[in-house]
Amino acid sequence: MQLGMVGLGRMGGGMVRRLLAGGHECVVWDRDASVVAAHAAEGAVGAGSLAELVEKLAPPRAVWLMLPAGAPTESTLATLADLLAAGDALLDGGNSHFKDDVRRAKELGARGLDYLDVGTSGGVWGRERGYCLMIGGPGPAVARLEPLFRTLAPGRAAAPPTSGREEGRSTAEEGFLHCGPAGAGHFVKMVHNGIEYGLMQAYAEGFDLLRGAAAEHLPAERRYDFDLPEIAELWRRGSVVGSWLLDLAARALHEDPELAGFAGRVQDSGEGRWTIETAIEEGVPATVLAASLFARFRSRRDGGFADKLLSALRAQFGGHAEAPPPPAAAPPAKD
Repeated sequence: MQLGMVGLGRMGGGMVRRLLAGGHECVVWDRDASVVAAHAAEGAVGAGSLAELVEKLAPPRAVWLMLPAGAPTESTLATLADLLAAGDALLDGGNSHFKDDVRRAKELGARGLDYLDVGTSGGVWGRERGYCLMIGGPGPAVARLEPLFRTLAPGRAAAPPTSGREEGRSTAEEGFLHCGPAGAGHFVKMVHNGIEYGLMQAYAEGFDLLRGAAAEHLPAERRYDFDLPEIAELWRRGSVVGSWLLDLAARALHEDPELAGFAGRVQDSGEGRWTIETAIEEGVPATVLAASLFARFRSRRDGGFADKLLSALRAQFGGHAEAPPPPAAAPPAKD
């Protein structure tokens, strides 16, 4: 199947390579021409502009955006909407707000364009492991593009079905799911990322407690010098707290037991805030998720070991850089 991909960063580039390996044709564009050339050398069809990308696609076209949420996505969607024709589809795989999806679907639908919001999880490991896809939009368009989703997703072999679940009940067991109409995909991804914040915070605080057991102010008889990389490795086997995030924590601690390469200033990319805003709108208590978001705010003022592990985890699964240090305070005015 043919797809246009706009944005060849950490995730977009990996998705293109996974699609190419699956036998699909990808026409690609990025504002960095050298990145486009690199993907063209690997089998993609390069485009020098959005207009050229659209010209190289056969109707009905499908163009997938993997761009930062907000202005970059909005402006690119507007440009593409003028270039595409009725029956074509636009997919946003970035981390847009679900309310924006509802508006976009109405605007683009009036022009005969299908709009799909695709919450995409997998980070820098997705090319190898596959991407978990949470899809919102019109059913017929989702069905037409299913070959792309099936190639990008991890597939049934990634995990056995839940015990007692009817096999083949939905595509969820393959790693992709049509979650509902416009906005549903990004809503599910928003909550997914809110949960991710809480899970990461729990691991970070737990390992900080283990590290703190060696503090000199504690009585000698209850002072423990734990080997954190080994405990992480232990918990990966048979423990109820095992997960891919724990796998990544073990990797980070093995590579740098003191996490000296991290300052502990933990950035947030928006979904955590939207999750809490939505919890307020729905009247749903989300105390753990809210606390984990506020912990990230605090980390930018006073980063400790737990914050370093949070930064290490974000670097491990998503290739995310740390938040920049806060600006220096202005000197007090002289009398």
